[in-house]
Amino acid sequence: MKLLFIINPGSGSHDINLKEVISAYFKEKTTETDLFELPKDCSIAKIKQKITTSQADRVIAVGGDGTLKLVAECLLNTGTPIGIIPAGSANGMAKELGIPTDMEQALAILAEGRQQKIHVVKLNNEICIHLSDLGFNAYLVKKFDTLPQRGMWGYAKATWHALWNHRRMEVQLKLKNETVTSKAAMVAIANATMYGSGLKINPDGKLDDELFEVVLVKDYSYLEILKIWITKLPFNPKKIEVFQTAAVKIASKHKAHFQVDGEYIGRVNTVEANIIPAAITVILPNEM
Repeated sequence: MKLLFIINPGSGSHDINLKEVISAYFKEKTTETDLFELPKDCSIAKIKQKITTSQADRVIAVGGDGTLKLVAECLLNTGTPIGIIPAGSANGMAKELGIPTDMEQALAILAEGRQQKIHVVKLNNEICIHLSDLGFNAYLVKKFDTLPQRGMWGYAKATWHALWNHRRMEVQLKLKNETVTSKAAMVAIANATMYGSGLKINPDGKLDDELFEVVLVKDYSYLEILKIWITKLPFNPKKIEVFQTAAVKIASKHKAHFQVDGEYIGRVNTVEANIIPAAITVILPNEM
């Protein structure tokens, strides 16, 4: 078996040499490895070219959700299995899929793990494998990216800034059988169930069905989200509503901050989202 590792050296805040760790792990094994370190501003075309020339059996994303998104874009609807080595700051999708954060444990899954097809969500010209949103959290992501501090202190500082400076939006959701108009602190397009912090925004989400969830947070109701996280009680619909759908058009009266899988995209008036069923194949730990 041949494994191609797409390595993002800028992921996370760790000090380890990812190439050295991977090479050392496979040194005494029969598995063939091909290591490709992403250069700055690497295009999708260059990654696709590397995947084609490598002719590997499986392609491994080494980094955070952004790195996995890049690899997923290259392998959409190809059936080539994607492995995940969580080396980012939050690693939301790895946590979602039960991939261990321990490097050696994650590496051990790649050759022997089970395969599962999951859907992705197409958002305008982007794909989302994890979570995207308009409004408060996207503004927080933008602010976090500008701060010199990383980790929880930087996140707390960005959250405080966002709470003071972000204002609610006026949004319209066009679903298959209804149109919803509301003020909102944020609107999440949820492929997965929880953010990298472990906070569950979408408790009923499934990655292998043909639906995603639109979570309408009407006010700054993080206490409501914490309630769901701790007690498992349903959301208060006066504060947070969840819609299951295969397609939605979200329009904001004024341009709203927008992020996809932890990457700030910019400010937009409209987001059109559609499900792409069984779009990628991921390698998961074997069930006990």
